[in-house]
Amino acid sequence: MSELSPPERTLRVCRAAARLCGRLSWAPLLEVPLPSGRRLDILALDAEGCLAAIEVKSCARDFQADLKWHEYREWCDRLYFAVDLDFPQSLLPEDVGLIVADEGDAAILRPAPDHRLAPARRRSLLLRYARLSAGRLHGMIDPAGALELRAALKVE
Repeated sequence: MSELSPPERTLRVCRAAARLCGRLSWAPLLEVPLPSGRRLDILALDAEGCLAAIEVKSCARDFQADLKWHEYREWCDRLYFAVDLDFPQSLLPEDVGLIVADEGDAAILRPAPDHRLAPARRRSLLLRYARLSAGRLHGMIDPAGALELRAALKVE
């Protein structure tokens, strides 16, 4: 993958991580804006209602320049980094889950520790997830009405 640009690598890892979510029966939602003003690369909802945040990193410089990833713990039950095979994994902290992608496939190499959301935060985040998902789906059906709906839902 070394010939890909960072945005191309990010997209490839995102797609592989989302496919992994599907195989795990998690429902992935990409580019989720948070009330804090940050944006999660992937927020995945599992069958038990747990939320996993997946932060995609395209290269070492991308990780080293990112000082905000610590804040994502506040918005999930489990936090993962998703990288490709070329990424220097020794840079990543041990207390975060690790997903590695290769050619459209991905696997969890290190499970993420649980740090359960408070009930009020979970409810708020689940509502945001549902409204954002519904708005995006409606936008696919009615592109002309998508902007109005997004503005009304105030989630994107």
